[in-house]
Amino acid sequence: MTGPHTLHLTTGLPGTGKTTLARRIALAENAIRLTPDEWMQALFGASDRDGARDILEGRLLWVAFGIARAGANVVVDFGCWSPQERYAVRALAECAGARFRLHHRHLPEAERRRRATLRWEQTPHETFPMSEADHDRFAAAYQAPDAGELAGGPYPPPPEGLGSWTAYGAQRWPTLPDVALAPPR
Repeated sequence: MTGPHTLHLTTGLPGTGKTTLARRIALAENAIRLTPDEWMQALFGASDRDGARDILEGRLLWVAFGIARAGANVVVDFGCWSPQERYAVRALAECAGARFRLHHRHLPEAERRRRATLRWEQTPHETFPMSEADHDRFAAAYQAPDAGELAGGPYPPPPEGLGSWTAYGAQRWPTLPDVALAPPR
């Protein structure tokens, strides 16, 4: 059973408005917003440095779990480009006793790239420059959620060799413990 609090996850490519939406949700629902780009910029001045992003994201997810388990709303503004990552975050919310809400953001590709560039020009302390090659690589890697995932349909089985989606999350983000094994409150 899930409580009245919610773990929100924004998904989409850079420039689609995920962070803008996350800020609105945080304000409207008195939620804590966790945005790794802002942390990476402040701590390392780069989008990723020697795998630091995965380490940071794991810790931020652990914080999100604690916030949700404490009964508060939280917004995870990560992008989560694969269904597997999104299923892991959904399982994290459920283990915390929270509702889960997935917010998918999409724009036509030319507009998305224009907005990502504009964001870099206007707020370089919150984001990173992206080349055309970066944008091409990102667009090829992103797997948009399907209707079933957006509707909160049943989970598919976790990847082979993993007993749960929380185990996948612990494998994907090296600093995220398997929350299914976290002691109860």
